Amino acid sequence: MSALVYTVFANRDDARSVATQLLDERLIACANIIGEVEALFEWDGERGSGQEISVVFKTHADCLDRAVERLEQLHPYDTPAILGWKADASGKATSAWLAGLVA
Repeated sequence: MSALVYTVFANRDDARSVATQLLDERLIACANIIGEVEALFEWDGERGSGQEISVVFKTHADCLDRAVERLEQLHPYDTPAILGWKADASGKATSAWLAGLVA
């Protein structure tokens, strides 16, 4: 079963560095560094905004919890927003590719 993880980084270099580490540790099969997004948020009771780099990581559902935990350890933010979920459906080729993480 496929799974996805989403987070943002302050810059591309941080996104690439963390993605490379997760690939090296075989916790993900791919990182799509989507690019700059505008963030509007409330944090510590104050409204804010900024530019961040969004990333979607592709993994196998069996790796999801470990990938999220490791991403949280590697992420340069003190309290990164990280969301992970199991995909309800994926193509056969994608499923087979991601199954290679747990083979």
